[in-house]
Parts: sequence; C-alpha cells; structure tokens
Amino acid sequence: MACRVALLGFGTVGRSVAKILCELDGAPVRLTHVFNRDVASKRVDWVPGDVRWTERIDEVLEAGVDVVVELIGGLEPTGSWVRRALEAGTSVVTANKPLVAQAGPELAAIGRRTGAQLGIGASVAGGVPILGAIQDGLSADRLIQILGILNGTCNYILTRIEEAGLEFGQALQEAQHLGFAEADPTDDIDGSDARDKLVILARLGLGIDVDRAAVPCLPITGVRRCDFTLAHRHDCTIRQLSRAELGRAAGTLSASVRPAFVPRTSPLAAIQGSQNLVRTRGRYGGLTSFVGLGAGGDPTAVAVASDVLAIARGHGHPSVWPPPPTPARSVDDDFESRHAVRLGQACGSTADRLVQDLAADGFGSIESIDLSAAGAGGVAGLMVPTCRTDRLERALAALDDVAIFPVLES
Repeated sequence: MACRVALLGFGTVGRSVAKILCELDGAPVRLTHVFNRDVASKRVDWVPGDVRWTERIDEVLEAGVDVVVELIGGLEPTGSWVRRALEAGTSVVTANKPLVAQAGPELAAIGRRTGAQLGIGASVAGGVPILGAIQDGLSADRLIQILGILNGTCNYILTRIEEAGLEFGQALQEAQHLGFAEADPTDDIDGSDARDKLVILARLGLGIDVDRAAVPCLPITGVRRCDFTLAHRHDCTIRQLSRAELGRAAGTLSASVRPAFVPRTSPLAAIQGSQNLVRTRGRYGGLTSFVGLGAGGDPTAVAVASDVLAIARGHGHPSVWPPPPTPARSVDDDFESRHAVRLGQACGSTADRLVQDLAADGFGSIESIDLSAAGAGGVAGLMVPTCRTDRLERALAALDDVAIFPVLES
C-alpha cells in the first residue's frame, strides 16, 4: 500500500514537492491532501484529481495519512500541528528551521514515544544532504567541529560588495530585486537563520543541545568595502561563518555566527550565491565537506521528498536525535585565531597609540595598515596575532567604531 502524504503549504517549495511526488513513477507514495489558505487560488491541473484540497487543518490531521509534510513555517500554529501529528503516531517531514532549532528535542521525544518519524533533512542547507550524511555516513565517527557557510543571502551580499565595490545597502537592494533576499531580510543578515541551522547541526552532529539564544550571533550589516581591502592585503575574503566546536570539558561548546576572514585558498572562499558549504571534523575521519545549493524551491523540495521516500521505504530515522543530545553546560565565542580589526574614522587616527596599548597588554607584535587608499580616509586596519576572540573584544570594548574579524587559519 502506498504511503499517504498530506502537504501543508503550497508555496514555492510546496509546489516543487508536489511535482516531485506526482512524478515519481512506481514510488510507494501518494499525495492525498493539500492544505493552504485561500486554497482555491492554489489549484493546479497537474495534481491528480483525487487529491483533496482544503483550508481545514482538522481535515488533514484527522484523515489518517501516513506522513504530514509541513512547509508553512513559523513557530505557531505550525508547532501545534506538528506536535498533534506526532502525538497521533503520524510521521512528519519539515523544512522549518526555527521550529526544529527551538523545539527539536521535544519533537524527537514525542516521535520516540509514539513511533512516529521526523524528517528534517531540508531544515539545514536546503538540497545538501548534510543531516543524512551525519546520521548515516559519519555515524561511526566522533565529530568535534562543524563549520560552514549556511546562508546564501549573506553570501550573495558579501560577494557583491567585494566584486562590484558596492556598499552594504546597495548590495542588499540588489539581492532583494533579484529575489535572493526577502522583503524583510532581518533573519538572514542578522545571522538568525544561520544560527538556527548551526544549532540543529550541533545537536545532531556534536550531540550537544544548545539554546539558540546562547549562540553569539553578529550581523553582516557593518561590513564595508574597506574591510575587503584589508582582507585582500592578507590574501583573504570575507564570509559569514557559522562554527561550533566541542570544548575540552564535557558539555561545553564554542559557537558563533559572524563575518570572518577566509583565506582565498580555502574552499569556503569559492562559495558563491545561494550555495552552502558544511565542513565537519571528526576525531577519526578528519575533514569532510558537503557543498550544494542551500536555498530555492527545487533543491529544498528534493530534500523534503527524499525524507518522505525514506519514511515510505522504511529507511527513515525513528527520531531526530537518538540518543537525546547532552544539554550544554556553557556556550562561548572563545575561538583562538589571528584577528583583523578595522578602526573607523572615530578611532583610526589613534591607531598607533592603540597598537602600543594592545602590545603592552600582551597581544604581541601588531601590524597597522592605513586604508586611506581604499577611499576610507582616517580608517585603519590592524592584524592582531593569535588570541582568543573574547579577550580582544574586551580590550576594544570602549571603542565605538570598530569591527573585529577572526581569521580562519585552516
């Protein structure tokens, strides 16, 4: 008997999922319901005639389907619908990053109790099968670090600032005009979207449960053209990096989402547009990288439909994180690396004095760089030897017009 699938949401991703499911010849799945507001305006003639279109969620959740695919997004009312389905023993597939980041362990616990399966492959990196790879291909390894570019909107904006010499606002407007950024891009540019994905990866890959609000998260809004001039002086570019690393003590985690300098020789520097790259470091397997389209209707729909097929074929996972992740005892942004510092006009004139003060505080031999040639009069850059991020931030806390970029070394 075919696996009966109900689709909640018929937007860009929902349409793509429906098309994939309807075109899977011989697959053990059958689309039975489509739920959406103003559903009459969503009807298309390529969906089989026996599919039930409805605006009543109860009609879907009480229909006895095998899998509910949630593609509406948001925490509520979708969270209540997902819980209700799982409580009834109905498997759920979702691409809802905020919901999985905030309530993933709770939803997994419901699935374990009722025997329902929860597919979240599309909640991180769109069409990149990173979660399945962690659960299956890397399951015998002990991952200790996850690092990557997890937001295509930020990546597009930063590459346009670099390539076209645009300021941030101009690059954002261009991204919105081309459809790479939403009308309200806040969750992307402030790092919230990437942070949700990092939290999910940390739980599943590192086995540690971290509150999303505890992960330091810096926006890309302050990145300027002159920052790329400073980056180029050190053969680097700038990317929004998401990284999480297990600490030496049990239950401790270093994690952050922030703009950082990336060597041009790194694969991370080559990521363009809506592409994502996720790199894991295992205790036994070393470095493994996953690259692909991280956004868009079709790539995301492939991840969703793949989860549906896995459940239908009996290959799905009984819950998101078996066993449940260990609660984090502490979370910090305490990575150790070199740091690039851009001093704005308000403090660039005092760069020499600042270098002396930092050297006296034990930060070593600091390189000072005049960025006036980049059309940024009075602006200076510093390259600070290896130190911990939080220590440098404390040392510069009194300065208003300053930006700190960790430098990825490998």
